[in-house]
Amino acid sequence: MTFSEAVRQGFQNFATFDGRSSRAAYWWWFLFGVIVSIVANIIDYGVLDASVVSPLTGLVLLLPNLAYGVRRLHDTGRSGWWILIGLIPIIGWIVLLIFLLTQGDPGDNEYGPPPADATPAVATA
Repeated sequence: MTFSEAVRQGFQNFATFDGRSSRAAYWWWFLFGVIVSIVANIIDYGVLDASVVSPLTGLVLLLPNLAYGVRRLHDTGRSGWWILIGLIPIIGWIVLLIFLLTQGDPGDNEYGPPPADATPAVATA
């Protein structure tokens, strides 16, 4: 999964909460969101001197971020409702981060087959 593929997949499936997303796809999308947020803040405070672009950017990326997060949790075998644990300050964020960093299930799980872009785990002898 490349950066551009992850971004394209994020916008194509912006409201798809079923299925699974690989770890690479999620973190590429996360990087895209960080870059877009930085650019929006630069435009707001460096060019416009007003907070207009950043809130709009946040609203535009809210649904795709939630969808990608839910699909990532599905890849680890967890319900998408676990994303709400991020609402708990500090502890919730840490737990959610661990869930998002966890290796996905190698085979099918209750949320479907593994993502097409997921690389199989290499067995060590």
